[in-house]
Amino acid sequence: MLSVLPRFSYAFQPIVHAPSGAVVSYEALIRGAHGEPASSVLGCVPPGELHDFDARGRNVAIALAARLGIRTQLNLNFLPQSLFSDQEVLTPMLAAATRHGLPIDSLVLEVTEGEVIDDVVRFARTIKAYRGQGLKLAIDDFGAGYSGLNLLAEFQPDILKLDMALLRGIERSGPRQAIVRAILSACIDLGIDVIAEGVETVDEYSWLADEGVELFQGYLFGRPGFEALPDAVFPPGCAPLHMPA
Repeated sequence: MLSVLPRFSYAFQPIVHAPSGAVVSYEALIRGAHGEPASSVLGCVPPGELHDFDARGRNVAIALAARLGIRTQLNLNFLPQSLFSDQEVLTPMLAAATRHGLPIDSLVLEVTEGEVIDDVVRFARTIKAYRGQGLKLAIDDFGAGYSGLNLLAEFQPDILKLDMALLRGIERSGPRQAIVRAILSACIDLGIDVIAEGVETVDEYSWLADEGVELFQGYLFGRPGFEALPDAVFPPGCAPLHMPA
């Protein structure tokens, strides 16, 4: 039984396919009941109840996204250690998606490399059945830790999200450029889609686009919309090649 916690809701931030101008997904970001930051909610959750709260939150996000009429993929954050204590922890989420008319293959679970690195093999084995039903997995904040490439060697996600700190000012940083080029090359060989996360400037976008990155998330293309599915924004210098009809 969860303790009495502050009410919460979600904001949704678009993930765009820049060449076409299409929004391909929205990441659900937890907020307070009136749009307060995530820390105001998560900071009130006792550590022993965090995994239950995490599971409950995904169901709320799915219901809200469906009510808003989502027609894209939906990225949901996930604490993977909960799989080790309850291998069925994701089953209620799949049931919620079906109940609200969202296809299972439209759901993308996001985990950070640090959360799964302790036992990658066990995690991969446990989640295999869910991926077999169409559920997708994304590694978030890639490049923020120290074991990212080892993680890719042991377990290949469907999507990799490049950490915003790695991309900040990348057009001026030779070492960061070399690292990102190596990651992109590995993802091509492994068949992994790449999202550039936290992109804020046209210069960052231009360098990444020139390197072949097509999927972007960040303030340059749209801020999170509280209880809303905001359209993508394309500032001068970032216009897509083909706008959606």
